[in-house]
Amino acid sequence: MPLPDVLRALLTANGPSGFETAPAAVWREAAGAFAEVAVDEMGNSTATVAGTGGGRSVAIVGHVDEIGLIVTHIDDKGFLWFAGVGGWDPQILVGQRVVLSTRGGQVPGVIGKKAIHLLKKEEREKVAELKDLHIDIGAADGEEAKRLVRVGDAAVIAAEPVELPNGRAASKAMDNRLGAFVAYEAARLVAEAGGAPGDVVAVAGVQEEIGLNGARAVSYRLDPDAAIVVDVTHATDAPGIDPKEAGEHALGSGPVLERGSTLHPVLYDRLEAAAEAEAIAYTVTASAGRTGTDADVIHFSRGGVPTQCVSLPLRYMHSPVEVVQVSDVLDAAKLIAAFCRRLEPDATFAR
Repeated sequence: MPLPDVLRALLTANGPSGFETAPAAVWREAAGAFAEVAVDEMGNSTATVAGTGGGRSVAIVGHVDEIGLIVTHIDDKGFLWFAGVGGWDPQILVGQRVVLSTRGGQVPGVIGKKAIHLLKKEEREKVAELKDLHIDIGAADGEEAKRLVRVGDAAVIAAEPVELPNGRAASKAMDNRLGAFVAYEAARLVAEAGGAPGDVVAVAGVQEEIGLNGARAVSYRLDPDAAIVVDVTHATDAPGIDPKEAGEHALGSGPVLERGSTLHPVLYDRLEAAAEAEAIAYTVTASAGRTGTDADVIHFSRGGVPTQCVSLPLRYMHSPVEVVQVSDVLDAAKLIAAFCRRLEPDATFAR
C-alpha cells in the first residue's frame, strides 16, 4: 500500500517545533480543497467542514511539528554547535545527515564526532551527549559559516520516506505528521460523505514536542464540544518491548483507542461502537494520568472539553527510521470520520 500523496508531502517538508511553516502550508493547501482553512498567530492550522444539522462540534487534533535541532553557537573553524528541539537519544544523531533551514534556503550538513580510531579507551565506553556533537556544513572557517547560517536556525535529519514490504513505510517525522494527516483525511472523508451533524474541525497543531503549546491555544480558541487527539504510540511487536508494560499494538492491528483518567468514557464508547459498525480492527491501551499527547492540555481547556486519544502503532519513535503500517493510518481516519458522522445533533457527553 503506497503512501498517500499528501502524507508523503508532509513527511518531506521540514518543520521542527516552532518552525512548522513548511509542513503547515502543505497541510492547508491540501485541506483547502474541501474545507475552510485558517491559521492563527502561533501557526496552528485549521480546516472546518461545516455541520449540516446544528450538532456538536468535534476538533480532530494532530500536531504537525517534528523533533529537530537548533544552532546555539558557530565557532571560529565553522563548526555548528546545537541543542535538541524535543526529545532526542543522542546516539541516534551520530553520523546523520541534516538539513538546516536558513534565510538563504536549505543548507546541508552532517553531524560529526571524533573518529573511533582517535578515541581513548574511556572515550569509547562513554555514551555520546549532545554537547559532544557538532554539525559540519563544509565551511572553510567561522566567517563563511556565519554567512550561511545564523544562531537560532533549525535543522532536521535528512531522511526521505521509504516504502517497505507489507504496506509499511519508514521516515523521519512520522511523529506526528501521521496525526496531522489523519486529522486532514478524516475531515476530507466527512466532507466527501456530505458532512456531519456538527462542525468538524481538523487541526494541524504546533509546538507539541516542546510543551503541548499549540494545543493549549487552539483548543481555547475553538472551544469544541469534543476533541479527538491523534498521535503515535509504541508498536509492541518490535524487539525488546514488554507488552505487560506497553500493551499489545502490533503494526497492522489498527488504530489504538485509549482509556484513562483524563479521557472521556462516552467518547471511547462511541469510537468503539463506530469501529465495530465499520468493521475496523483496533486495540486498546490505558493511561493512569498523562497520555503524553495534546489531550493532556485540551481536556481542561476553558470549562473542560470531552477528549479522547486515537493512536497509531509506530516502531522506533523519535528516530529517522520510524516505521508505520499505512493501513493503520487510513483506518484511523475512517474510524474518526465514522464517529463524526454518527454523532447525532442531540448527543450528550454527560458522565
